[in-house]
Amino acid sequence: MRVLIVEDNEVVAQAVATGLRDQGIAVDVAGDGAAGLDKAGLSPYDVIVLDRDLPVMHGDEVCAQLAGHPGGARILMLTAAGAPDDRVDGLDLGADDYLAKPFHFPELVARVNALGRRAPSVPPVLRRGELTLDRPRRRASRNGQLMPLTRKELGVLDVLMSADGAVISAEELLERVWDEYADPFTNAVAVTVMRLRRKLGEPPLIETVTGTGYRLP
Repeated sequence: MRVLIVEDNEVVAQAVATGLRDQGIAVDVAGDGAAGLDKAGLSPYDVIVLDRDLPVMHGDEVCAQLAGHPGGARILMLTAAGAPDDRVDGLDLGADDYLAKPFHFPELVARVNALGRRAPSVPPVLRRGELTLDRPRRRASRNGQLMPLTRKELGVLDVLMSADGAVISAEELLERVWDEYADPFTNAVAVTVMRLRRKLGEPPLIETVTGTGYRLP
């Protein structure tokens, strides 16, 4: 999953980003509404954690422009304006969820994960042949045997299994599993796929499509 945090308080933004990254989530950060809107237009995010009282462009306007796009990111408003009327206003603008500050961090993680699972074509538990991925628990198994995968390996496996046999390019994996600071010329994707393929065992499950990318047939 890839998340964009739009928050002008740098301390809060970095704390949330660090906490989500510790959960294996790729995170980008924008410090004002206009920057957040720009980033949302450049990269495919699953969830946007959006502050409301933002400089340059108010969070309400950002929400109104982003909400409701087919296949677009889910929006979680995270703001100090936590009165019932504020929640109603935020949801009416098109936000998918609303969490007031101060918040309990495990609740934020749970809400982000819940929003990330809302894509109708991607169920919580993915199965492809003898391979199973429990997305909420971040556990993968083959023939019932759990596999010790890293966060990036789980992320790559999630994207490949969600693709239902389609070929996924290395560039798309880099966008979906890593964050904006990933070097576009890095071999991180190839190395991660190699390690994942080895951990999944024999016979190999991940197919390399030369010049195109990877897939789970």
